Amino acid sequence: MERGSNYRLLKMKELLFNETDDFHELGIDEISEKLRLLFGEEMAFDNRTLKHDLKILDEMDFEIVKNKGKFGKTLYSHQSRLFETYQLRLIIDAILSARFITTNEKKKLIKKVKQLTSKYIAKTLPEPILFSQSANIDYELVKLNIDCVHRAISERKVLTYQYGKFNVHKEFEFHRNGATYHVEPYALIWQNDYYYLIGRFQETNEIRHYRLDRIRNITVSENDFTKMDNFHLQEYVNQSFHMFAGEEIRIKIRFHLDLVNVVLDRFGQEVDIKQIDDDHFVLTTKAKLSDGLINWILTWGNQAKVLSPDYLVDEVKEKIEQMNAVYDNETKKGKR
Repeated sequence: MERGSNYRLLKMKELLFNETDDFHELGIDEISEKLRLLFGEEMAFDNRTLKHDLKILDEMDFEIVKNKGKFGKTLYSHQSRLFETYQLRLIIDAILSARFITTNEKKKLIKKVKQLTSKYIAKTLPEPILFSQSANIDYELVKLNIDCVHRAISERKVLTYQYGKFNVHKEFEFHRNGATYHVEPYALIWQNDYYYLIGRFQETNEIRHYRLDRIRNITVSENDFTKMDNFHLQEYVNQSFHMFAGEEIRIKIRFHLDLVNVVLDRFGQEVDIKQIDDDHFVLTTKAKLSDGLINWILTWGNQAKVLSPDYLVDEVKEKIEQMNAVYDNETKKGKR
């Protein structure tokens, strides 16, 4: 079957997308030769016809850039892209850093991302073989869970599933004796290398979050739900992932100057910090009182000291005494 002008136009568009960009251009003779190779050796193209095709593509919002090359030769290229190069790099780096995506799947995804730009720019983007293997997570399971959660959020349908975690023998154990969870899905977020479902657990009417790789036997029910008006996603994420759950209190902590960036990463650039000597600064902020906060403070050893409130100082001291007791007991057992 003879291929008409519409097919030629599509092939020219594909050719310019793949083989031209800001730094690579083609003359009309080069375009003609590349099209001839695509269509077959017996094909020939009139330059006037090809120039007319280029004009049509430009009028169809597939921008064609014309420049003058050596000896007055006219060069053509397509430079407008949906994604800038740095944006493609951001996408690929996000794919590479996702622990739940298998190496094989990363290769497939990156290959597709590279099709969003010219072959020359694609060659400059990173390859997955330069990075370590993904974590041993059932990727097929996570993919299914993502699809179900995404659909349920879009359609405002209640999700049902079982939930659990692995024990010390690496066996998966269900929570609540394998009982079914009924959850109204509010959001799907990616935090700390994992996907989390945030939603209202109907049994207790609480907002909770669940790791997708720990969800089993998920289904989208036929039951509709209405989202709570007073739910604020950013506030929940800040309290449950970036900060800690619990009563909000005002704290003062002295840190070594080496931890300035650690504190700014945790509390944000607007947080109140003041240098007090050559080696230390003081953080003053509001935080959620919890074991998570205390454990985070203890992470920094003698480089962090709570100044106020007094009851937080006492709780940190008590935690340190408990830690000392663990090692004291072990030492005593060893001497027996």
